Amino acid sequence: MAIVLDNITYTYGVGTPFEKTALHGVSLTVENGEFLGIIGHTGSGKSTFVQHLNGLLHPTTGTVTVNGVDISASTEEAKKMRHKVGMVFQYPEHQLFEETIAEDIAFGPKNLGLSTDEVDERVREAMKFVGLDYDTYAERSPFHLSGGQMRRVAIAGIIAIRPKYLILDEPSAGLDPAGRREIFAQIRRRYEEKGISVILVSHNMEDISSLANRLIVLSHGKIVLDGEPLTIFSACRDALQEAGVDVPP
Repeated sequence: MAIVLDNITYTYGVGTPFEKTALHGVSLTVENGEFLGIIGHTGSGKSTFVQHLNGLLHPTTGTVTVNGVDISASTEEAKKMRHKVGMVFQYPEHQLFEETIAEDIAFGPKNLGLSTDEVDERVREAMKFVGLDYDTYAERSPFHLSGGQMRRVAIAGIIAIRPKYLILDEPSAGLDPAGRREIFAQIRRRYEEKGISVILVSHNMEDISSLANRLIVLSHGKIVLDGEPLTIFSACRDALQEAGVDVPP
């Protein structure tokens, strides 16, 4: 299974005075089992890029396929493939909306049409994964938690659908150093234990360099570098600076 972007372009506000092209002819294949890091300056197109990977945005031109299926199609097969790609947004606690933590985490599995027992099993598994004791937290309101705990609930909600690809857009934004370490330890463990693919967007070069086995650099809506993090950070300093990013300390 792979996600393949074939020469995609995306333009916001087509036909209006605010028309702006955010991606320009981007082609990329994300293989199963990769840990892909994405970096770039603010406005480089990172968030627009990752929102194409699970069909939240459809390209203005070009195609995005998951396991050979065009995910912009309105078919059951395309819907099934979109469910294989889970996304945790920047400040994912804004995604929370149910009355209890268990109900919030259960939302995705219920939409997959799973049985009550299967949904319960996935909720418990996801809560255990993010370090939230089921008996202690299941019936609590997600809005009475700390910021770090809310972040864990949001991640658990995605983990519960058991995606083959896990996309994280600045998952540590706003967290203190301890919270950031915990979040990334959980992500690394999921990657290693389940063999999933992870796509991580981050401004933190240290996080990227310690986690990713492949790195792409976006600038002005185009991929300007693609390779192993060590190679890019050691041999492409000028290109990185031109793209508005720097090497980790």
